[in-house]
Amino acid sequence: MRRLTLLALVATLAAGCGSSNHSVSANESVFHLKPGSCIVPPTDIKAEVADLKVVSCKTPHTQEVFALVDDNSGDNYPGAAALRTFADGSCLQRFKAYTGVDYRDSSLFYTYLLPSVRSWAAKDRTIVCIITTTGQPLTASVKASHT
Repeated sequence: MRRLTLLALVATLAAGCGSSNHSVSANESVFHLKPGSCIVPPTDIKAEVADLKVVSCKTPHTQEVFALVDDNSGDNYPGAAALRTFADGSCLQRFKAYTGVDYRDSSLFYTYLLPSVRSWAAKDRTIVCIITTTGQPLTASVKASHT
C-alpha cells in the first residue's frame, strides 16, 4: 500500500484530477496509476491508501498524476522524513516539464503518494507525484496547460 501524504495546504481537498482516458470513474490500484491519470481522492483521509477513484479528465476533478519517481536508496526503508524530502525535490523537478510552467508561477500545487513500510518491503520504491488545485475543479488535463 502507498501512504497518502498531503501537503498541509491541500489536506482538506475532497476531489481529484488526471488526464486518463477513463470514460467513467473506477477504483484503481495505486500501483497502476500513471502520469495523466485523473483521480478523486477519498474524502476520508487514511494513512494508507490501496486504490483511488480514477475519472476521465473531462469529469470535474482536483488532482492529476504527473510523474512516477523511483527512490533507489536501498533495501532498508529510509523513513518517512527522508522519503518526503526526496519526493518534494523529485516532484518539483518534474512539475514544469508536465505543466509547461514553473511551479512558482503556477496556480496549481503538488503532493504525492509515498511507499509505506510494508510496500517498501515488497520492493515498491515509487513515489506518485500529483498535481492538485485548491480552486475550482478542473475539467481537463493540466498537461502542457501552462496553468
